[in-house]
Amino acid sequence: MMTLKEKALYHQIHPLKLATDVIASFVSLYFFWQHQLVIGLALHFVPPSVASILLIRFVELDSYRDSAFGRYVGRNMTRTIEGVRLFGDLVTIIAAWQHDWLLLAAGFVVIIGAWCNGLLPSSQRRR
Repeated sequence: MMTLKEKALYHQIHPLKLATDVIASFVSLYFFWQHQLVIGLALHFVPPSVASILLIRFVELDSYRDSAFGRYVGRNMTRTIEGVRLFGDLVTIIAAWQHDWLLLAAGFVVIIGAWCNGLLPSSQRRR
């Protein structure tokens, strides 16, 4: 039986959660670009939150934890890295609001970099 903390971690790699996050992000960024703050915020945060609640509550996530991706996430997805992902997400919102393509790209690079942080060598791995 997985703990709530484990479910909160491993639900992030469920295909439904990943798809919801990506689609909600891109759709909401259009509304931020149009300066429609309320609908942008609603579309950006409500669908991913609902997906998280449903997955954590109703889906058996053991197979995701036991997968290669799950082991990667278990080793590398710390609270700090989740914070970096959130920072990148907020950068994309600001960038869309300001119509700044370069900043928008930078926000996506931060998000992707956070997901890929475990692929980079660290000083601890070299020891």
